Amino acid sequence: MGDFIAYLDTSEVRAGKLGELKAAMAELAAFVAQNEPRIISYCVYFSEDGSLMSVLHLHPDAASLEFHMKVAGPKFPPVAPLIKLRTIEIFGRPTEDLVAQLRAKAQLLGTGSVIVRDLHAGFARFARG
Repeated sequence: MGDFIAYLDTSEVRAGKLGELKAAMAELAAFVAQNEPRIISYCVYFSEDGSLMSVLHLHPDAASLEFHMKVAGPKFPPVAPLIKLRTIEIFGRPTEDLVAQLRAKAQLLGTGSVIVRDLHAGFARFARG
């Protein structure tokens, strides 16, 4: 698996903001698809009752996630009034600078924490790009 990075954040949806958030996240996902050629996957999920949102993205390496933060980062502030970020979980080995960027994002979007989980064992089957 090497440098593979998985990113998962979970946020509370602010009351009355679900429709606006869904539209904003659809727009963000389209922007990421168009402007980030190395990202493997970028998916937005909502709980059945619409109270929680999770965003899962997969990257071939830390550089891809760093690029995501640079390119999509300016799109995050308008989402801040719509959510309260709970957690950002990183599965893999990010750089210290990237962890600092993710902590800043967590503060911008809520009071969430950044959790880094280092790979112990396993494999992934996907084409590297």
